[in-house]
Amino acid sequence: MSTEGDAAEAAAGPTTAPVEDAAPKPAAAEAAAPTLRCLVLTGFGSYDKLKLQRRPAAPPSPGPGQLSLRVRACGLNFSDLFARQGLHDSLPPLPLTPGIEGAGEVVAVGEGVADRKVGDRVMVLTRWGMWQEEATVPAAHTFLMPEAMSFEEAAALLANYMTAYMVLFDFGNLRPGHSVLVHMAAGGVGMAALQLCRTVENVTVFGTASASKHEALRKNGVTHPIDYHTVDYVAEIRKISPRGVDIVMDPLGGSDTAKGYSLLKPMGKVVTYGVANMMTGPKRNLMAIARTWWNQFSVTAQQLLQSNRAMCGFYLGGLEEDLELLRGVVARLLALYRQGHIKPHIDSVWPFEKVADAMKQLQEKKNVGKVILVPGPEKGN
Repeated sequence: MSTEGDAAEAAAGPTTAPVEDAAPKPAAAEAAAPTLRCLVLTGFGSYDKLKLQRRPAAPPSPGPGQLSLRVRACGLNFSDLFARQGLHDSLPPLPLTPGIEGAGEVVAVGEGVADRKVGDRVMVLTRWGMWQEEATVPAAHTFLMPEAMSFEEAAALLANYMTAYMVLFDFGNLRPGHSVLVHMAAGGVGMAALQLCRTVENVTVFGTASASKHEALRKNGVTHPIDYHTVDYVAEIRKISPRGVDIVMDPLGGSDTAKGYSLLKPMGKVVTYGVANMMTGPKRNLMAIARTWWNQFSVTAQQLLQSNRAMCGFYLGGLEEDLELLRGVVARLLALYRQGHIKPHIDSVWPFEKVADAMKQLQEKKNVGKVILVPGPEKGN
C-alpha cells in the first residue's frame, strides 16, 4: 500500500536492512554470518532490475505496534510491475524491496501488540517490502489466517479480493439481476470478481480475455466471455444486452473508460481502479503512457446528472489508514472463504530465483488467477 512522504515510509512500512549481492561466500564465513534473501529493485526498467540479494540476518526486533514474520508466500500485483518501470507515484527511494502482500508465521511482536503472538499464521497487506524471507510490518496491517488456508492462498487473497469486493459491493451496489462487465477477467482481481458475483443471484457477467482462457472463465461463472483481440467488445455486449450493463469494472483506463461509460444502463456505474493500458512491454513505453492519458475519459457533473450514471475511482492503497473499513471487508471475505463461496485461484507459484519469469507471466497476461512468489523451492505449475 502507498502513502505520502518518506517519513511515513520509515515509520510504518516494512523494514529492509541494507543488502549485498548474493555472491558465493566461503562456507565458514556464511556459517558465522547468517543471511536472509530478499528481492531488491535496483533501478527502473525491464525484468533484470530485480535482483536476488542477501542481507545480514539479525534477531528480529520489531518496534512498537509492529511484528516480524517469516514470509512463506508473496503476491505479485500490477503495482509491482508499475514500480519496476518507475510508474508508481508514491515509491520510496531505490533500492527497495517490492511486494504489498504476503503471508507467513509471526516470529516476534513489538511493544503494544496484544492480539498477535509468536507462531500465529498471518496474511499481510502493507506498503512495500514483502518480497523477502523475513519482514517487519505494522501489526494493524496483518490478519489471522483461517486454519484451512494455505500460505499461497493467503498471499492471493487480500489485494485482489478486497479490490473486487469494494468495487462490486461498496461502489457498485451489486444486486440480484444486475449485469457486470469484468475486464481482464482471468487475472487476479478478475477471478476474485467472478467468484464474488456468484454469491449474488442471477448476475450476468461479461468477461473480456483471450480466447484460450474462455473455458476457464465459463467454469468460474462468466456468462458471456469475449475475446477482445478479435471482436469489438462494446458491439458484442450491445448485441446481447441492448441496454448495456449495470457495473463496469475498469482496470484499463484510457479510451476503455469512455467505452465502459457508454455501455452503462441508467443508474449504472463505472468503477476505475487501474491504468493497465499504460503498460505494453517490459520497459516504460512513453507513447503508451501519452496515449492512455490523452484518451483518458472526462465527464462533467451536469452530464452525470442528466444521464443518471456514475463514475467512481478506487485505489486500495489510499485506504491504509481506514483500518476499521478494511477489517470489516476482510472479515466478510474470510466468512465467505469459510463458507466455501470463494477460494483464491492460484495460477502459478515461482521461487524468488525466477522472479523475472513470474513477472513475465503476469505482464504478458498468460495467467489465469494469481501469480505467487515463494522464498522456498519451486512448486509444480
